[in-house]
Amino acid sequence: MIDLNGKRGLVVGVANRASIAAGCAHAFRAAGAELALTYLNDKAHQWVAPVSEEVDAKLLLPCDVREPGQLEAVFDRIGSEWGQLDFLLHAIAFAPREDLHTSVVNSTAEGFALAIDVSCHSFLRMTRLARPLMKSGGSLITVSFYGADRVVENYNLMGPVKAALEASVRYVAADLAEEGIRAFALSAGPVKTRAASGIDRFDALLDEVRARTPSGKLVDIEEIGRLAAFLASPVAAPMSGSVVYADNGYHTTA
Repeated sequence: MIDLNGKRGLVVGVANRASIAAGCAHAFRAAGAELALTYLNDKAHQWVAPVSEEVDAKLLLPCDVREPGQLEAVFDRIGSEWGQLDFLLHAIAFAPREDLHTSVVNSTAEGFALAIDVSCHSFLRMTRLARPLMKSGGSLITVSFYGADRVVENYNLMGPVKAALEASVRYVAADLAEEGIRAFALSAGPVKTRAASGIDRFDALLDEVRARTPSGKLVDIEEIGRLAAFLASPVAAPMSGSVVYADNGYHTTA
């Protein structure tokens, strides 16, 4: 059993009850953690608020990393309300539809830059802001996918973006090791979420992954959440810098 009693964590990326971040939030709370959640904008609030209530989140704050000052405001609020942060889950990604639905070669410089900024560099920004609040160490977790390591049909632009994210995790883990701050990339198997619906022919991808997964079973958000809770705990400290797979063994198949 993972014990997160007395720990405080920030979950960024809940879109609705079906999102990976929601599964993680429930697992964090079940392990005893006190949580703060964010929502993208006013339109998204109605979908995130029920999750916030279910996990008894103490803070529910707006956060669009593309809007100047919003991310900083989240950490300022956590600093003033709590004065500490023990773990962070970064579960946001974005690429313009026209760039995501074409080959990497044909993606635009502007689209690539935006995808990197929202999906990867925001993790580094959050790390920088979380660092002074992790006075006794902490855990930084971001969500990745197997397309960072191998070519996955129709994943396109997000492949190199997630590869950059995973590399960033390794460097963050090395940079902050002496401060007791760990970093992990949680590489989740495909889950039918609103975010995933932007990937072309995503249902076909689900069928292919299911066929190649040794158990023949796709992973669900509850399973991913339990692994995230483990990574948020000090028990996972020796694994810092790792890409940790939650895909029922899909990544092991040829």
